[in-house]
Amino acid sequence: MSNAASGNGQERGEGKPIAIYYEQQHWFKPLFEQLDRLGANWVKVDARNHQYDVAAKESEYSLLFNRMSPSAWQRGLGHGIFYTLNYLSHLEEKGVRVVNGSRAFTHEISKALQCSVLEVLGLQYPKARVINHPSQALSAAEAIGYPLIIKPNIGGSGAGIKKFHSPAELRGAIEENSLSFGIDNVALVQEFFTARDGVITRVEVLGGEYLYAIQIHITGDTFDLCPADICKNTKGEELTRLACPVDAPKSGLTVEAYEPPRQVIDDVERIMEVAGIEVGGIEYVIDDRTGRLLYYDVNALSNFVSDPERMIGFNPYARLADYLINEARIHEASRGERLISSGSIR
Repeated sequence: MSNAASGNGQERGEGKPIAIYYEQQHWFKPLFEQLDRLGANWVKVDARNHQYDVAAKESEYSLLFNRMSPSAWQRGLGHGIFYTLNYLSHLEEKGVRVVNGSRAFTHEISKALQCSVLEVLGLQYPKARVINHPSQALSAAEAIGYPLIIKPNIGGSGAGIKKFHSPAELRGAIEENSLSFGIDNVALVQEFFTARDGVITRVEVLGGEYLYAIQIHITGDTFDLCPADICKNTKGEELTRLACPVDAPKSGLTVEAYEPPRQVIDDVERIMEVAGIEVGGIEYVIDDRTGRLLYYDVNALSNFVSDPERMIGFNPYARLADYLINEARIHEASRGERLISSGSIR
């Protein structure tokens, strides 16, 4: 059994519905609207209050799209993060098609694991040490060098990230017990970079393939970069924000469309393949001090850019809805063929 709230399109199709599994109540309205527009058979599944029957013989969904956020712990819902890992694995064991499944979510909730993927692929990233107690921070910092940041392994929206310029400053934070290691008590001590020209690039994928990219022009040290919450383009024009709450902070950031080099697109698609992420975004910068291109954040939960038709020339939510409907159709057809071949259906 699960606790699900029906989407408006639930009764428009036949067969099992597509499930949108989510926790944050504001971010996904544009996707819901597109699913309704296409007459999809879909339901909302609220991760905040959910249970499932391990012994259930049949899955109730044709496909489940995982939209659980690692920042849920900031909203008092950290327990849902670990619950979601079990739930996704349960569905996959039963043969349910899960988009951004357990492998993707495992990478989503581990900055340490993201660094390991980049290391394995031979890609550059801000050098890092992974620690599990504040007492280890000074020795790790000595290996990294200053300035540096310390950030929780399970992050989300820049939560808990602190910058340090010297050993004395870091020692003071340790003595004051002001370091935040998050809900798994793991943190990264990581090299600090300065984005050349104040520009961060975010590359989005759908189905593991390049979808679009944007460049975000930052002001100062910025760790919270929800693309849907950027309210102006580089021309100074106000953008219509679709996916974040209307009372979200006005960050002063600006955004513009961008076409990254082919090598970057190839790198991003390789990262997503290894991490098992079908829908998400990767951020990189050119470090102003060294000139290195550094990949520094891997996201399986992507809020697309605001005012997308105006910014990038198409609606990525429409393409996402098409992708989910098509994947559900393919999986259900394949499942039917398997049942016929096994003799379960005659």
